[in-house]
Amino acid sequence: MTAKHDNKRIRYAVVGLGWIAQAAVLPAFANAKENSELTALVSDDPKKLAELSKLYGLKQTYSYDEYDKCLNSGEIDAVYIALPNTMHKEYTVRAAQAGIHVLCEKPMATTVDECEAMLQAAEENNVKLMIAYRLHFEEANLKASEIVNSEILGDVRLFTGMNIEMVEAGNTRLDADLGGSPLDDMGIYCLNAARYLFRAEPTEITAFEARKTGEKFSEVPENIAVIMRFPGQRLAQFTCGFGAAKASTFQVLGTKGTLTLDPAYSFAADLKHILTVGDKTSEKVFKQRDQFAPELIHFSDCILNDKQPGPSGEEGLVDMRIIEAIRHSIKTGAAVRLEGYRRAQRPTMAQEIRKPAIKEPELVNAKPPEG
Repeated sequence: MTAKHDNKRIRYAVVGLGWIAQAAVLPAFANAKENSELTALVSDDPKKLAELSKLYGLKQTYSYDEYDKCLNSGEIDAVYIALPNTMHKEYTVRAAQAGIHVLCEKPMATTVDECEAMLQAAEENNVKLMIAYRLHFEEANLKASEIVNSEILGDVRLFTGMNIEMVEAGNTRLDADLGGSPLDDMGIYCLNAARYLFRAEPTEITAFEARKTGEKFSEVPENIAVIMRFPGQRLAQFTCGFGAAKASTFQVLGTKGTLTLDPAYSFAADLKHILTVGDKTSEKVFKQRDQFAPELIHFSDCILNDKQPGPSGEEGLVDMRIIEAIRHSIKTGAAVRLEGYRRAQRPTMAQEIRKPAIKEPELVNAKPPEG
């Protein structure tokens, strides 16, 4: 049985109040008020609950131990899960079993088995499950996919990408017990971009990791490099990491030209296209916008009108299958064949939703990734 709502706005509880929730998710509700409403907060940090509930004018706050109470309160229709990766599966399944719809941050979980359990729980309880691929609603990336799949670049042959930043010691993303990894946190943007740009799935993967000695990278690798073979003898390669200067870019090369996005994946900066065809180069800047409100608006619309979300749980499952193949290649030192799965749905310009940029509020007991 699904949660009841007033057929106008979907009421959300945001579960987990770390940096991404405070910097982007909570402020996004102001741009999504046409069909989405922030109703409750869930955290084990009393200071966060007290200060953030006051900031957003909320009465309903819950600890993690009170999560089931929140789910059964009758005050919410959906949850936005912004917890560490290792907690995604449990909190999604519990929500689904209570008839509450789930919008979950990526990566969907930490294993294929966990993703499949989340999908099964959503299906058995007739609730919607969406994974928060914010770039599936963002103009620069959607337009890039349109260009790549036109004749502008000719026969598209190669994708190369980087998503890297300097993560400070002590950051939770360096904690393996919480699902930390440059692959799951940074690399997922590159591999997902290659998939929606090529509109295909990789058939073979080879990957390598590099680890610095020392305490900082004692649990997770510093850098991971991946090569993926796609149908039509196309190749995609990317590097992700936590130990170098910031890079957020990809380039697609065809027989007639190249398209570069730099930055490509950021939500807190302008994005930029550099298109070169023959000897002519043009640039276009896509001004910073709110990339989180579109997720909320789309998901709420799917709930209200009983539609399947665009970046569904199936999208998250495919990425996790690829991530597991990358892990296996790193472990064995061998290429891994991928077959037996398909994804027909791809993001298009029809999914674009424009909302003005938000101003990041003052953080409460939370730090940005670089600090």
